[in-house]
Amino acid sequence: MNIEKTQFLNWKTADKIARQFSTPCYVYNEAALEEQAKKALAFPNAFGLTVRYAMKAASNKEILKLFYSLGLQIDASSAYEVKRAMLAGIPAEHISLSSQQLPGNLKEIVESGVKYNACSFRQLEEYGKVAPGTEVGVRINAGLGSGSTNRTNVGGPASSFGIWHEYADKIKETAQKYGLKIVRIHTHIGSGSDPKVWQKVAKMNLDNVAKFPDVDTLNMGGGYKVARVSGEHSTDLIEIGTPIAKLIEEFAQKTGRKLKFEIEPGTFLLANSAAVLATVQDMCDTGPHGYKFLKLNSGMTDILRPSIYGAQHHISILSKEPRSETAEYIVCGHCCESGDILTPAPGDPEGLSPREMQKAEIGDYCIIGGAGAYCSSMSTSNYNSYPASPEVMLCKDGSLKLIRKRQTLEQMLENEL
Repeated sequence: MNIEKTQFLNWKTADKIARQFSTPCYVYNEAALEEQAKKALAFPNAFGLTVRYAMKAASNKEILKLFYSLGLQIDASSAYEVKRAMLAGIPAEHISLSSQQLPGNLKEIVESGVKYNACSFRQLEEYGKVAPGTEVGVRINAGLGSGSTNRTNVGGPASSFGIWHEYADKIKETAQKYGLKIVRIHTHIGSGSDPKVWQKVAKMNLDNVAKFPDVDTLNMGGGYKVARVSGEHSTDLIEIGTPIAKLIEEFAQKTGRKLKFEIEPGTFLLANSAAVLATVQDMCDTGPHGYKFLKLNSGMTDILRPSIYGAQHHISILSKEPRSETAEYIVCGHCCESGDILTPAPGDPEGLSPREMQKAEIGDYCIIGGAGAYCSSMSTSNYNSYPASPEVMLCKDGSLKLIRKRQTLEQMLENEL
């Protein structure tokens, strides 16, 4: 998706949304969500493909329902996400669970039909106890990872995700102990990963598959790079997938095993399919040799990625009458926290990187792009007691649909005793 296509809000639409739902709020672009889903479903494969939406990217039930209606299934990362997907109407058998935490209701999850991938020896043991003699998947750390930062790298010796690849014999012993048939190998190397590393890990995982004769499905997770700002590059799924499909064909020729393939995109589907609509609520500067600051009524309570990753998001000012004059600003959030900065240096959350944009005035709208994935679901919601922001769907016909109300203070306090 071109960066230009991600800037889907003009002043008229933004003003309508702000008047109807107030700011800050998340705005999802239904047309963009559908476009990305169709691209994911076209991922090259040799003997069958299942695309699972990594629902941790954004968990609103309307998003889950939309992707499911388009043919995507679900990748859940906790027992709570499993329940959430089922409450959205998605059948258990179309949900796959790969979780860092052993579910307390594992037996219930397994008996419902959810496909389970054991991500540690303890999980494999506990699965064997509650479901002996059944089929199961295993998440394996293939020994190599990649990510846009060290914090998004979930493969290799520094990662706790999955069972280390050199422990294949112990995996077999544990499975044999409980009569388990290992039918899926699951792996994920990181978010924003290098396509060349992703392809290399595919080869490594086929070596792992070869060690388990009953495996009929290889799940390679997601992690495809998405350009949120100019200068970044997006992964071409056809380019990355074609050689992997060829590897699976070659594996079939050697072994007679025609592996089904699964991917779990999250960022790819959501990143540029949504924006946060905020308002410039104050301005200040630190003198002629310092910085000019724009203060928004949003920030890390809606978008945490810049503060923890140094992630870059397209930011623009909208006014009723466009201004030709520009200025360089540090855009900061509303939290009483020095790290609540939306324009950090690339990859460096501690650094500041002024952005040139239309000269702003208090009351202008500010659009923070690339806010679809790991924003509404991964914010510091309720910090400084700010309520969780509403979510709005900009439908293909131009209408607006509220898909989550703004949280109230009463809702924030309701569990306090």
